[in-house]
Amino acid sequence: MNAAVLHTINQPPRFEQFPEPVAAENEVIVHVRAAALKPIDKQMASGSHYAGYRKLPAVCGMDGVGCLDDGTRVFFGAPRAPFGAMAQRTIVPCAFTFPVPENVDDETAAALPNPGVSAWLSLAYRAKLVRGENVLILGATGVTGKLAVKIAKLLGAARVVAAGRNQDLLKTLTSLGADATISLALPANELSDAFLREAGQSGFQVVLDYVWGLPAEVLLAAITRREFAVIQSETRFVQAGESAAPTITLPAAVLRSTALTLLGTAGIPSRDVLVQAFQQVMAYAAKGDLHLDTERVPLADIENAWQRDQPGCRLVITT
Repeated sequence: MNAAVLHTINQPPRFEQFPEPVAAENEVIVHVRAAALKPIDKQMASGSHYAGYRKLPAVCGMDGVGCLDDGTRVFFGAPRAPFGAMAQRTIVPCAFTFPVPENVDDETAAALPNPGVSAWLSLAYRAKLVRGENVLILGATGVTGKLAVKIAKLLGAARVVAAGRNQDLLKTLTSLGADATISLALPANELSDAFLREAGQSGFQVVLDYVWGLPAEVLLAAITRREFAVIQSETRFVQAGESAAPTITLPAAVLRSTALTLLGTAGIPSRDVLVQAFQQVMAYAAKGDLHLDTERVPLADIENAWQRDQPGCRLVITT
């Protein structure tokens, strides 16, 4: 079968033949129709992700959309190594297949669940966003960040502030529900002032961070109190990405002077939680309330696609 095969870490996969998968107990063969090319796919192939490939060659791709032998169209995830989503066929656990609504097209069905469910879980499951709270999205101009802005509003956030580095995309975020925007390209002192201005008296109850690095440092420094005072509300800070840098400097005073809870996305939750989040995201997609920009790329052009950078848009590899 045709597949995107990785032979060398930190090199693009190649379009070539790969052995057919054979299902074991509690597994199913998926006839793949489309698979989104995501940052995590590139991180896995570069060796920079903690769950990177341990044995090569392997087929790239973490998830996608396809049909089971009985014709059921499903979104799928967690292919068994060395098989992956970017191939004509793959093999996955039965528990990681999810039926897709008929009126959601293949490209959306392949591209939306990963960032959409991730943003949904970060806000609803990890941050436990409560209707009426204020939310700050750091890295709001990326694919997942844009969805997070919209999802925060769908979950009932009173105010959503979107912060990002891409100036052109930043201007579009008010149409997704952002009440204000902040440029992360500002000098540190101006960025700090912007965070404090938009936080206002009520502050941010939820921060969803896709960037880490300097923007996170500036925000945490900005909310650090310089005096003893009654705490009005807690800030739940969910760390979900590191597009600015993988590390920060965190002074102890930040944690001692503020009601701050630092959270990670915590890997994969239970199937019940995943199913609920997936169904919510797909229901909003079916109604047109959740959308992302996609571009179809044939599997045969995987090497060129791998090296492209498409801000705010997700490339979808079609078989």
